[in-house]
Amino acid sequence: MNNIKLSDRLQLLLEQVPEGSVLADIGSDHALLPVAAVQSGRAAAAIAGEVNAGPYEAANRGVAEAGLSRQIAVRRGDGLEVLEPGEADCITIAGMGGSLIAAILERGQKLGKLAGVKTLALQPNVGEDILRRWLLSRGWVLTAEHILEEDGKIYEILTAVPEGQAALTNEQLYSGRALAGGKVQCDQELLLQMGPWLLQSPNPVFAAKWQGEISKLETILSSLARSELAAAEEKRSKVMLQIKQIREVLECLPKDRL
Repeated sequence: MNNIKLSDRLQLLLEQVPEGSVLADIGSDHALLPVAAVQSGRAAAAIAGEVNAGPYEAANRGVAEAGLSRQIAVRRGDGLEVLEPGEADCITIAGMGGSLIAAILERGQKLGKLAGVKTLALQPNVGEDILRRWLLSRGWVLTAEHILEEDGKIYEILTAVPEGQAALTNEQLYSGRALAGGKVQCDQELLLQMGPWLLQSPNPVFAAKWQGEISKLETILSSLARSELAAAEEKRSKVMLQIKQIREVLECLPKDRL
């Protein structure tokens, strides 16, 4: 079978997998990523995990058609339950909400499934800040963040390693920083929301995402303006502050990159 062709999103996720890894792809669907990882030589072996019957069967077919049944194990189970501790050293999870990915990792960690894992490559569809908070609280350090647009949707990919194996500590990564010569201060909360690496190297997709977030917040603001409740006024003040912070950040980003 010819080498599989991945979407831009999955190709970028694949590029986060260290050479020679034993990969575990959770929520693998048709096992496209494990097949591509083994075909390209990036992964020496892989595990494709799926909880639902249809995708599990599709993954089995995809692996068999690629002639990779010896290198790729397809397993049915919930989250990291498909793994034995120490079995994989890189885990990829894509196409879910950030809160669900964090919950999968949390359950897996309690079961010891993250033992020996050196890299997490994660692509949340929403809730990226929730995932950053989980990584921070559980001793994982972001080493890279990517953002791209594909088929009208914006995706972020977060790559993390255990603290102590990265060049930076979490304390350094999330220490406050100034933009535009000190005009705007980014505290830890803002870095968690927008991404410490994305803020360091913004691109047009990053700017488009946050312009879109401003539009959503403005819609909320209009709705709150019609309420006379005290709680609505408090919420309105918070939303206005969020809009102000995002606008200030966007105004400070280097225009030659956007």
